[in-house]
Amino acid sequence: MQTAQAVAPADSSLSAQSKPKKPKKISKFSKRKVDKAYYWMTVPAALLVVAFLYWPFIQGAAYSFTNSQGYGEFKWIGFKNYGAMFSDSRVRNAYLFTIIIALIITIGTNLLALLISVMLNGKIAFKNGFRAVFFIPFTLAMLVIGYVFKYLFMVPIPALGQSLHISWLSTSMLTNPQLAWFPIAFLSIWQGVAYTTLIYLAGLQTIDAELYEAASIDGVNTWQRFWRITFPLIGPFVTINMVLSLKNSLGIFDQIVALTNGGPDSKTESVSYLIFTNGLGNGEYSYQMANAVVFFIVLAIFAFVQLNFFGSKEKV
Repeated sequence: MQTAQAVAPADSSLSAQSKPKKPKKISKFSKRKVDKAYYWMTVPAALLVVAFLYWPFIQGAAYSFTNSQGYGEFKWIGFKNYGAMFSDSRVRNAYLFTIIIALIITIGTNLLALLISVMLNGKIAFKNGFRAVFFIPFTLAMLVIGYVFKYLFMVPIPALGQSLHISWLSTSMLTNPQLAWFPIAFLSIWQGVAYTTLIYLAGLQTIDAELYEAASIDGVNTWQRFWRITFPLIGPFVTINMVLSLKNSLGIFDQIVALTNGGPDSKTESVSYLIFTNGLGNGEYSYQMANAVVFFIVLAIFAFVQLNFFGSKEKV
């Protein structure tokens, strides 16, 4: 009995020692080995972005709360620039003109580009040659081609209007406060269609031709084929083009410099043009910095709304 009592504790101690220990949890991050070369590539690029993009933006936003003229001493004045900006009729007109012209350019560019891309994606002769012809405007410098269009709207087109006895066309639209927006929109659409068409063509070429063959067998007409098959399948490309077109149109600048210089009577001043001319040339540096901060917020809101709207359409 004594021997059994002596052996029992020994057996229990052995069984306790023989129990397998639970393995330690190893984080997935500790297993992953990252090549140091990635850090050598990404960290310098991130530092350059911060130094040349984010830091200047922060500095500009800070100047918007001062009375700085871009040089010399300045004082902190709080939100006075923002208050003055919202009560400035010239700034309001610039925002109104910018938003309206941007919507016109965006809709016109995408409609025309979609039409051209559908035609170029069809079975036509010299397809590659036509694509090159339509892409040429994108390769031209905006200021250079802008001065060419300025001559066209100043001389040949008014002469044509006089010969046809069309009163509103007999004088240059660039000097007409009600029509000066048209040459700007026309030039912007003419050049913007090229790149937008290229993106739509890339989207059209991702569609399987068998879908069209099956639709033709079912008796689907051309319009139904486009609206029920083509357009839904290129939804992501529509989103990309609409966002890029609106972003570029809201920042319209070169076209105005080449055609109207903001005239006549400041009717064609965009927000970007107003920030540049008055901020750097008329001693309104901090005032226009406040305008730039507000304009950045407006651009962000437009991009957010667009992405959510078209993103929801793609899911459907």
